[in-house]
Amino acid sequence: MKVLITGGSRGIGRACVERFAKDGHRVVFLYRQNTEAAEETSRLTGALAIRANLSLPSDATAAVTAATEFLGGLDVLVNNAGISQIKLFTDVTDTDWQTMLNTNLSGSFYVTREAAKTMIANQQGRIINIGSMWGKVGASCEVPYSAAKAGLRGMTMALAKELGPSGITVNCIEPGVIATEMNATLTEDTLSSLRDETPLCRLGRPEEVAALAAFLASDEAGFITGQCIGIDGGFAV
Repeated sequence: MKVLITGGSRGIGRACVERFAKDGHRVVFLYRQNTEAAEETSRLTGALAIRANLSLPSDATAAVTAATEFLGGLDVLVNNAGISQIKLFTDVTDTDWQTMLNTNLSGSFYVTREAAKTMIANQQGRIINIGSMWGKVGASCEVPYSAAKAGLRGMTMALAKELGPSGITVNCIEPGVIATEMNATLTEDTLSSLRDETPLCRLGRPEEVAALAAFLASDEAGFITGQCIGIDGGFAV
């Protein structure tokens, strides 16, 4: 398969790059600014890294075009790029709000809009959005993040209906608290509390999310579409 992964230089995105490459697929991943991490990921996996600011429609279009040309087509898109922010709602600035929506929702829209053209022409494809359990249940002090991830839920279900006749499945993975660099900024007390609230009493691993993405991209998942699948240790039940 020919696979494009956004936000692939670290965390869940990097785990997805590693999993798809290990499974023998050709992979291109996009990253925004961490060149050192991107180069390391590329060296370890053989995947091509392309730098792009996906909050800009022109950058997103150019990156997808370059990736598709390099791969000679496109079978799978994993929309993983995103940022987080913990802040009281009343302290959220207009810039905070726009940056979150532009990165976590609009970027996925721009990339998917371009990628879907190739998939529709080929009458097949897999689109996998990486959302969050907070898009389902909401998180205190993470209103913009929760809103953007909830938007991915709606986009997933709507696109599944629209693209289904073209043989394209669209699903959303909603991780819980995963042991990534993004969550490493949380205090140990906060992480401990989150573990206690998780029925399985531990944090998830990026590799577990990547395994679910690999399944949704496989032939075995060909009749699964429009689903928002939690991988959160039971947190959001």
